[in-house]
Amino acid sequence: MLLLIIAGAAGFFAGSYTYAMANPTPRTVPTAVVGAYDSPQGRRFIAGMEKALNASLKLHVYEDRSTAVEAVDDQKVFAVLDVPSGGQRLTLEVSGASGATVAELLADAGKRVGTATGTNVEVKDLKPLQRGDPRGLAIFYVSLAAVIIGFVGAIQLSVHAAALNPVERIAFTAAYALLGGFAIAAVVDWLLDAVHLPFLESWLILALTMFASGMVFTMFNTLFGRWAMLPTWGLMVLLGNPSSGGAVSWPLLPSPLGVIGRWLPPGASVNAQHTAVYFAGHQHAFPFLVLAGWALVSCTVFLVWRHRHPGGRAAGPAHAAP
Repeated sequence: MLLLIIAGAAGFFAGSYTYAMANPTPRTVPTAVVGAYDSPQGRRFIAGMEKALNASLKLHVYEDRSTAVEAVDDQKVFAVLDVPSGGQRLTLEVSGASGATVAELLADAGKRVGTATGTNVEVKDLKPLQRGDPRGLAIFYVSLAAVIIGFVGAIQLSVHAAALNPVERIAFTAAYALLGGFAIAAVVDWLLDAVHLPFLESWLILALTMFASGMVFTMFNTLFGRWAMLPTWGLMVLLGNPSSGGAVSWPLLPSPLGVIGRWLPPGASVNAQHTAVYFAGHQHAFPFLVLAGWALVSCTVFLVWRHRHPGGRAAGPAHAAP
């Protein structure tokens, strides 16, 4: 049975990441438009972009550029297309921080379509990535570390500290989550200088991610016993990490993954961390609610069915030594 499970897990692991990340393809790209976007020049360029991308640009019309840039900061759109009246130069402002893969595709398509349609196009990066993270993968890696070490820590508690009672187990899970989150943030920011983090906010996001991940394993350990690793690995690694939007932005993911990923701890962690690093002042409550919801549900299931959880110790009066 273990031979079959391990072999199957290897195949599913490779398949899930390959399916989500090997050939990222845009489907719908939210794009802000300002100016004379409905002019013949604007319509010709937009049609050319959709043909080049083999995808539709979901247009959001704004009165001026500053409002459109605000929409980029709120992560409602991935680019701003400014079409001035009078046949002047078009400006396509992509946002590398919103998604490096999307920005690269839009910038490349914009240049090619401009040449093909005889349109004068200027391509800019409105929100460039930090110098130490040119592909925008650091946030995915730190979130991946928090997720995996989060449930691996819970596994270690169940093996090497099996005598912990439920409240003690939750407390120790919270303790290693706080220390682990600090260690991840310190190494990435202070030691490697790869990404400059808003340290306290990033630390707490990583700690909440590790705690939620650890408690998810603890919940499954309560429900399924020694087979708890299977649903944990499936939920957090096979499904959660590829759909998180960290390595490949959600407009390029297969549609079901782009929707599901936001409701799972890895995706919520990436979203919260991404906004904290690149869009300060525009943080959303949703990813924190997702992480807190998984942690709360997991703790509740563990406490309600704690009699089924492996380990713990009987509570009773201590006996005097002979």
